Amino acid sequence: MNKIAIILILLTSVLCGFVLVKSPANILKKGLIVDLDADKGVVANKDNRVEKWINQASAPAVKEFVKRDEGRKVTGSGMPSLRNKLSELNGHNAIIFNKQELVAHNEDAFDHLLTGSGYTWFCILKAGKQSGELKDVNSFFGNLKNGGNYEGIWAGLNDNNSIWMGSRNGITFGRWDNNNPKVTANAVLEFDKYYLLMGRMGKGTDTVTLSLYLNNGALPVVSHPFPVNKLANPSKLSIGQERDAIEHPGTESFIGEISRFLLYDRPLSNQELNRMAKGLKKMYGIIDSPN
Repeated sequence: MNKIAIILILLTSVLCGFVLVKSPANILKKGLIVDLDADKGVVANKDNRVEKWINQASAPAVKEFVKRDEGRKVTGSGMPSLRNKLSELNGHNAIIFNKQELVAHNEDAFDHLLTGSGYTWFCILKAGKQSGELKDVNSFFGNLKNGGNYEGIWAGLNDNNSIWMGSRNGITFGRWDNNNPKVTANAVLEFDKYYLLMGRMGKGTDTVTLSLYLNNGALPVVSHPFPVNKLANPSKLSIGQERDAIEHPGTESFIGEISRFLLYDRPLSNQELNRMAKGLKKMYGIIDSPN
């Protein structure tokens, strides 16, 4: 084999490796209303503190998620931080949340997710050590109404970093009951390891199914029935917190990192969800095993 052929083979290998790392997942567009990608649309200050995260969805429900200072004693203390080009994420970025949040200031953009359309979300996440200020409520997103019976959708970690998701229909007040089920799994997330978490709620206005997935898009780790209330009235969607909790910001927030958050206003089919999971895991270098 001559030198030119060897050089061409080596060059091809390098280029193929680069494309493998940087190639995007085959992101489904139908029903996609939020695409928060830490590689794009992150507006940070000179200290890498995030001021806003711009929604990359082609038909966004809201355009941006922004810092929230109201309720905090120190201006800017609610701003998460940006980490760039992480080798453990195949060169992708992540945003560090330490009891902080970014909020979409639209009261009604996401109401339909709870009242009949159903939803599917995906999150590339790494868990830190949770503060445990409110036992087992360390939320990484949610749009709960800020008052009343706190209806809305949310997901988070228990204090030991086991995972949960839920929907709240606003019929009763209880933090966890039949109207506000805690769909929780035994799987505990390790520190300093990235995972793909997924949640899905069925379409309909009677009783539907909530399902939580970890890395494997073909099989939920736990499912639970949920009674839909067509009159439920959720609120603003927050990333890093379960709501726009201006009366005690950070108390119910999670500690960890998010690299990608996707939200659909429909339940993806089993085939769609599994295909998306495989693409995202390949893109971000997520392994299948939860432990």
